[in-house]
Amino acid sequence: MSDPAVVLDDLRSESEELDRLVERLSAEQWATPTPAPGWTIAHQIAHLAWTDRAALLAATDADAFAAETEKALAAPDTFVDDGAAEGAALPPGELLARWREGRERLQEALRATPPGSRFPWYGPPMSAASMGTARLMETWAHGQDVADALGVVRRPTARLRHVAWIGLRARDYAYLVRGLTPPAEPFRVELTGPDGELWAFGPEDAAQRITGPALDFCLLVTQRVHRDDTALTAHGDDAERWLGIAQAFAGPAGAGRPAEEGR
Repeated sequence: MSDPAVVLDDLRSESEELDRLVERLSAEQWATPTPAPGWTIAHQIAHLAWTDRAALLAATDADAFAAETEKALAAPDTFVDDGAAEGAALPPGELLARWREGRERLQEALRATPPGSRFPWYGPPMSAASMGTARLMETWAHGQDVADALGVVRRPTARLRHVAWIGLRARDYAYLVRGLTPPAEPFRVELTGPDGELWAFGPEDAAQRITGPALDFCLLVTQRVHRDDTALTAHGDDAERWLGIAQAFAGPAGAGRPAEEGR
């Protein structure tokens, strides 16, 4: 996951896949509600455009990003929704153009970053590779909301490995953002990828382990599914507790999705 070019190529592919889902939608379809309460398809794309802009500032103008951070700290419970609502109010064509332009400018900035550089962020500082991975994770997750709203079943791809990786990397953050103490020992995560391959993260001898489908793990750490609606298996109390609070994204702890009825 350390090669920025590989991550950024995959981010571009993920963005283009989502772009194809929305590029021909009517204005009425852009207003379709998604599983995120109060968010339409327009809100989802507006959020991606807004976050791309924030990431571009972080990568190119630390002082300007610091000013944006101050705004977030002043309204921690509403700044994400406010940013999405502002973009969602634009005509769909203008919003789509804004997202396309912003994500390409971010691509250019991250590809031009000197090796070893790190940028400020709402969570831990980011390298170009980790910033690209975070943007891919968010693009995939919000793309899932759009697909669900449209009744589209997307085919999982090997790009999910990036989402799984950042989900595990954000383990301690999920505890800290809730005022909890992270476990001292590392976890082992073994996932079955879309083509049946094994994706393994963490030391082989770790006592706390998680196994199961990569898609389920990615949906869980992006809080697109409830723990009870996955085929994931936790081996150890700490592993099980983490699956109940996992989040791959920076910012306040999310409420998560409710369990499906009847389960």
